[in-house]
Amino acid sequence: MLQTMAQGWLLFELTDSVIMLGYLGAAASIPTILMTLFGGALADRINKRHVLMTTSISIFFLLALLALLDATAYITPWGVIAIAAVVSVITGFDWPTRAAIFPHLINKEDMMSAVALNSIIWQSSRMVMPMIGGFVIALVGTWLVFALCALGFLSMFFVMAGLKIESPKVIETREKQSTLEQVKEGLSFIIHNKVFLILISLSYAAMFFGMSHMQLMPAFSSLLEAGEQGYGLLLSATGVGAVVGTILIGSYQDSKRLGHIMLGSATMAGLSIFVFAFIAAFGDSFKHAFFLAIISILIAATFNSMFMISSMTVLQLRVPDHLRGRVMGFHGVTYSMIPLGGLSAGFIASISSPPTAIAISTSLFLLFILYITISRAEIRKLSMKNY
Repeated sequence: MLQTMAQGWLLFELTDSVIMLGYLGAAASIPTILMTLFGGALADRINKRHVLMTTSISIFFLLALLALLDATAYITPWGVIAIAAVVSVITGFDWPTRAAIFPHLINKEDMMSAVALNSIIWQSSRMVMPMIGGFVIALVGTWLVFALCALGFLSMFFVMAGLKIESPKVIETREKQSTLEQVKEGLSFIIHNKVFLILISLSYAAMFFGMSHMQLMPAFSSLLEAGEQGYGLLLSATGVGAVVGTILIGSYQDSKRLGHIMLGSATMAGLSIFVFAFIAAFGDSFKHAFFLAIISILIAATFNSMFMISSMTVLQLRVPDHLRGRVMGFHGVTYSMIPLGGLSAGFIASISSPPTAIAISTSLFLLFILYITISRAEIRKLSMKNY
C-alpha cells in the first residue's frame, strides 16, 4: 500500500501529469497480468514457500534501490516506472502463489471466516498506512516510505523462511505437462465453468472500471486542494471502508441470497464512485467537499470489499486443488486491473478531466453489472448453502 501511494505521489511531483500516472499504472499491471498466467502454473508445480521467499527478497532489493535513488535525487520519472515494472513481473509469480498456499493453512469449513480475516489484516494496512505515509512524505519525503516498504518485504522473507507447511502432492501425469499446457488447462476450466468465468470477469470489471480512480488519486487530491496529507487520508478512507465491508459480509456467510448481495454490493460501489467524481468536479460548489469525498470513497470501498470477499470465497470453495494455483492466479490478475484501468482513465483525463474520466469508467461498470444481473440467473442464485 505504501509502495503504490509513494510511487504515484513521487511521479506526480516529478511530472505533474495524469498521463504519466497512467503509464505507471500500465507498468505496475501489464507485467503482472502476463506473468500471473505462468506464476499460477509454477505455484502448482514447485514448493510454494520457496517461491514466496524468492519473490519477497527480490522486491526488497528493488525497493531499497528505489529508496536510495530517491534519497540521493538521482531518480527520474522513467526510473520510477522501470522499477515498478520489474516489481510487477515478480508480483506475477507472488500473487498466485499466495492464493494457492492460503487454503492449505485452514479448514474448509472456516473458509469464509479465513478470507474475511485475511482481508481485515490486508485492508487494515490500507486504512492505516496511507495516512501515515502522507505524513511521512510531507515531513521527510517519499524515499523513507520506500525504505519502509523494503523492510516490509524483508520481514515477509523471514516469515516464509520459518513457516512449516506440507507441500501438496502433485499428480505425476500433471508433472509431465508443459507450463503452457498447464496454463491452457486452467484457462479451459474457467471458460467451461460459467460461475468462475462470470465472477472473475466481474471482478476484473470492478477493478478496471470501478477502481481506476485509485491510480489517479494524486490528481484528485490536487483538485480537492488536499495536499500530501489529504492524499493519504483519501487512500486511508478506502482502507476503512474495506475493513467495514469485511466485517459486514461475515454476517452473510450462510446467506441463501449471496448472489443478490454480491451484485447489489458491486452496484452500490459503482454508484458511490460516481458521486465521488461529481464532488471532485464541482468541489467549489460544495461546503466541506473534501469531507464528502472521503465519505463517498469510504462507502464505495465498503461495498467493493463485500463483493470481492464473497466472490473470492465462492471461487476458493469450488476450485479443484490441483488447479488452485492457476485458477486463483487468473483471479489474482483482478488487482492488476486497478492500475491498468488507471492508464485508460489517464488518457481520457488528459483530454478532459479526472472526474470526467472516472464518471465514464464507472458508467461502463454499472452497465456491465446490469447486464449480469438481468441475464445470469446462476449468479443471482448463488448461496453459501450450496457448500
